[in-house]
Amino acid sequence: MRLQESGEMYLESIYVLSQKQGYVRSIDVSEYMGYSKPSVSRAVNLLKTNGYIVMDDENHITLTDSGREVAEKIYSRHTVLTKMLVGLGVPQEVAAEDACRMEHTISDTSFEAIKRHLQQYGK
Repeated sequence: MRLQESGEMYLESIYVLSQKQGYVRSIDVSEYMGYSKPSVSRAVNLLKTNGYIVMDDENHITLTDSGREVAEKIYSRHTVLTKMLVGLGVPQEVAAEDACRMEHTISDTSFEAIKRHLQQYGK
């Protein structure tokens, strides 16, 4: 099943938060993304229903293998695209915002070409 952009953003946020603090709760996602608790609750339930996350008895969110795969892919795209834009002279904040939009629509082919270029010619 193909996730919508919003689902990818939630998974990426859960991934980043889990790297920072080791556990993730819905309230953490809400605060991190700046979304309302009801919106996050609906999204979390959809991600759980579709097998991207699991929740334990303490309501800690954990990515499943398929959720982690999507999250790592989106996070990698975000970091690489941000680095590319900053390298082109775009201010960090603008680069990060633009990368956030681009990461969901760029093809695998184009993204891999950018990664190769940065590895070969990047700083």
